[in-house]
Amino acid sequence: MDQPLSVFKEIRPHGTQSFPCAVYRTHSVGKGTLVKHHWHDEAEILYFSGGEFRLEINMESFSIQSEGFYFINPGELHSIITEDTDSHWEDAVVFSPGILSFDSYDEAQIHLVKPIQNGKLLFPRCITPQHPAFYSLRNAFGDIMRAFGQMSEDSASDSSLVTDDLTSQLYIKSSLLYMLATLSAHKLFTPAEKNFNKSVESVKTALTYIKENYRDKIYISDLAGQVNLNEQYFCRLFKKAIGCSPIEYINEYRVKQARRLLEKSNMPVTEICLECGYNNLGHFLREFRRYTGTTPLQYRKRLDGIMS
Repeated sequence: MDQPLSVFKEIRPHGTQSFPCAVYRTHSVGKGTLVKHHWHDEAEILYFSGGEFRLEINMESFSIQSEGFYFINPGELHSIITEDTDSHWEDAVVFSPGILSFDSYDEAQIHLVKPIQNGKLLFPRCITPQHPAFYSLRNAFGDIMRAFGQMSEDSASDSSLVTDDLTSQLYIKSSLLYMLATLSAHKLFTPAEKNFNKSVESVKTALTYIKENYRDKIYISDLAGQVNLNEQYFCRLFKKAIGCSPIEYINEYRVKQARRLLEKSNMPVTEICLECGYNNLGHFLREFRRYTGTTPLQYRKRLDGIMS
């Protein structure tokens, strides 16, 4: 399944400007990366109904083999890998904690909503059916999905929904608040540690540098210098976090950008080669085939055939 091109900090809006909340349904078929490494300023609630997945958050790996909820705090680097060959769905609600704020500065605002907004209070990592809070959370999560308009299993492989409907927004906000109340009642929120994870921030800095400079020659020394690490240690850190070497990652990202240009423009392959940071056409063609199994011209012809 083709993945979104944003593999670090997402710049796309989740929801609308006035109501920054959206739901996503992602379909997995076969083993492989379901959601690439990225992070965002919003909180995210993931629901897995079954299947085998590996969820990576801030360089920690979580094996998922049954139903459960997982929570992503704002700014956390995360990705999802499918571990089995069966067909499964992963659902997510991504929202800005600010939509739950109150004008009246009550106890909920002071001790719950505001600390979540400021990153001083963290969601629990995982809630499974064995926990007494699970079914209350699942009911509220289902209410959110229905308020957006329940996405069916015959919908697109990657589906997302937003809403400007007043009634739907009220149901969504009330359900999110109910989920927060349930977590709070079971004392599942934890204070954030004062010291941030320097390793994760280093990886995020490197990913951002690649995004901004992939058109130019990038040396390992450039990436390591961005985070003040020696090259050998940086490469080990990067591979531990992302699962591949910096060079492999750069090539994969450049090929993804080439695919985007083949899909969205009429640029000649030679221009796309240069635009994506390859100074050698033969090298570009080899890397493109490595990640797509075809040539750029064949890739474009296949797309033209699908669109016609």
